[in-house]
Amino acid sequence: MGTLYLLGTPIGNLEDLTRRTERILGEVDRIFAEDTRRTRILLDHLGIRTPLVSLHEHNEAARTGTVLELLDEGAELALVSDAGTPLVSDPGGRLVPRVIEAGHRVVPIPGASAVLCALVGSGLPAVPFTFLGFVPRKGAERGRLLERVAASAETVVLFESPERTPALLAALAERAGPGRAACVARELTKLHEEFRRGTLAELARYYEAEPPRGEITVIIAPAPDEGSSPAVDEGAIRALAGALLDEGASPSRAAREVARRLGLPRNRVYAAVQELASERDSAPNPSS
Repeated sequence: MGTLYLLGTPIGNLEDLTRRTERILGEVDRIFAEDTRRTRILLDHLGIRTPLVSLHEHNEAARTGTVLELLDEGAELALVSDAGTPLVSDPGGRLVPRVIEAGHRVVPIPGASAVLCALVGSGLPAVPFTFLGFVPRKGAERGRLLERVAASAETVVLFESPERTPALLAALAERAGPGRAACVARELTKLHEEFRRGTLAELARYYEAEPPRGEITVIIAPAPDEGSSPAVDEGAIRALAGALLDEGASPSRAAREVARRLGLPRNRVYAAVQELASERDSAPNPSS
């Protein structure tokens, strides 16, 4: 039986490398790395000469067979990403289940994580939280993710590229409300680390005027507690939503408008509107 180690590597500051990770990097038979050039810089710094093999999103399926063959021979292998913990928006998601199914050991070694650094430094509720990875660039998938963030009862953590961060913040301000608390964490653990906290509207305006650079993590506060919202009859929600749907509004747009007009949390309204839209879709067509 072979062993595959999942090693967390620094996200910016080399001092964040654990002694256990350094030891294993030097002891394993091979290291599978997202980018061998970047990992070679780390290994050279440590004076480690373990052979490197690339394993990234474009060759993970092909490399999985190689990993399994080596593990069948009893090899000890390591998997690392460019920075942080493997599989967290990094390669390895297809490999690890195959390794487990084949009966080999998978040993995670704790290390740096941009998700957790950003979450605990944001000042927003850390438990419970949801990590949704990188935001889709466009289309229905992007819209669904934004709606999910807007309605979430948990703190949400996202990754985004610096050039698209201002647009993301503006879209979130529209969907989740301009006053929703949020934080943008930039260049975590590096020399120019920055936490900027405020409302989504404030952050959108700031980064529109001052485009960000470096690695970006966005943290969004939970939707307001329904218990603190004004009491509104469920019939009023459905009546207003029905009128908006009749006018051609999509369920998501109708939910935003109902929440705005009635001063209600988006998550409460969104669920009610989706239920109403589903009832309409399943209702028999009178003309059929």
